[in-house]
Amino acid sequence: MNSAPVVLCQSKNCSQGKPPSRLECPTCNKLGIRGSFFCGQECFKADCEPSPSFIQKNHKLIHDLVRPPNDGTYNPFPSYPFSGTLRPVYPLSPKREVPAHIPRPDYALRDDGVPLSETRTLGDPPRILDANEIQKMRTASRLGREVLDLAASHIRPGITTDELDAIVHQATIDRNAYPSPLNYRKFPKSVCTSVNEVICHGIPDRRKLKEGDIINLDISLYYDGFHSDLNATYPVGKADEDSAKLIRTTRECLDAAIKMCKPGALFRDIGKAIEPFARANGCAVVRTYTGHGVNNLFHTAPNIPHYAKNKAVGSMKPGMCFTIEPMINLGGNWDLIHWGDSWTATTIDGKRSAQFEETLLITENGVEVLTAGTESAKSP
Repeated sequence: MNSAPVVLCQSKNCSQGKPPSRLECPTCNKLGIRGSFFCGQECFKADCEPSPSFIQKNHKLIHDLVRPPNDGTYNPFPSYPFSGTLRPVYPLSPKREVPAHIPRPDYALRDDGVPLSETRTLGDPPRILDANEIQKMRTASRLGREVLDLAASHIRPGITTDELDAIVHQATIDRNAYPSPLNYRKFPKSVCTSVNEVICHGIPDRRKLKEGDIINLDISLYYDGFHSDLNATYPVGKADEDSAKLIRTTRECLDAAIKMCKPGALFRDIGKAIEPFARANGCAVVRTYTGHGVNNLFHTAPNIPHYAKNKAVGSMKPGMCFTIEPMINLGGNWDLIHWGDSWTATTIDGKRSAQFEETLLITENGVEVLTAGTESAKSP
C-alpha cells in the first residue's frame, strides 16, 4: 500500500502536462497543508524556491498565509489537516459579560449550555404563534437586523473577528437583549464569524481580516422571551470574481426559496427552489445543516433542508416562524469537516462558502420577512 497520496502536479506552469505526482513540498507537510505535490524538482523549484528577482513565488505565499505569527498567538490544532489556508488564531478573549438585568434563555444559566426547553419539545409539531407572540417576534427580528447592519459596517481589512464579536455583544446588550449564541451548547462567543472556506459556526478569534476575504456574520438575539436569527455574507474590501458570484448566487438562492413560501407550501419543496439554481451557477448546497423553527426557542420544529429530494415533513401554516439559511459552496462538494473546536465547519476542498439567512412568518396571504433589511444590507 502506498503511504503517500497521488495527486496531479500543482505547478501552474508544469511542462509535463501535470502528471500524477509524489514529490511533496516539505514546508507544506510541516505546516499541515495537504495536496502540495509536484512531478519533479523543476516544477517544485519554479513554484516554491525564492526567486532571484525577489518576486515571491505563488506557492510560497501559501506558506506565509498559514505560518504562525511570532506575537504570542497560536494555532490550537497544529496537527489538524486543514482543508484550506484559514487557521484559528488563539488565545480566545475571555467570555463577555451580560448585565444581570437582561433576561436570558435557559441554556445561558447552565454550565453545559444544554437548552432543556428545546429537548423537551423534540417531536412536537411547529408552533402556531398568536398575535402577541408574533409582535414580539417582529420586535426581536428588527433588533437583530439593527445589530447585523451595525456590525457589518465595521467589516474592513485589519479588524479581527474578535473585535466584531465585541461590537455585536455591545450592540445586543445596549438593546437589553441577550446574544443567543453565547453559551448555547457551550459556544463561547456572541456571534458566529465564518471566513472564506468556513461554512458556518466560526468562532471569533484574533485573526485579522484581509483584503479579498469574505465573511459571514450570523446574528441571533433573545428579547422579551423570543429569538431572532439572521445572517449575511460580505466581501472584505474587493472580492475576486468567484467570491462575488458565490455571494450573489447564495442570496438569490434564499430569495427564490422565500418566494415560494405561503400557507400550504411543503417544507420539502424549499430545496427544489434552491439546489437547481445553485448547481446551475457551479455551486453545491450543504446538506448537514438546515433551516429551523424559531420563536421562544432558538432551534425547534420545523426542520428545513436546503437541497432537493429531501424528506422534510409538513406544510406551512399561518403563524409559523422559521428560518431559511442556505449554505452554498463553490464547486461540486457539499460535504464538510469540523475543526478541533467541534464547531467550525469548513468545506472539504478548501473552496469558499457563503450563507444568507432570514427569519420568516407565514401569514394568511403569504410570507413576511421579519428580519428584512434594505437591498444594500441584503446584497453587499
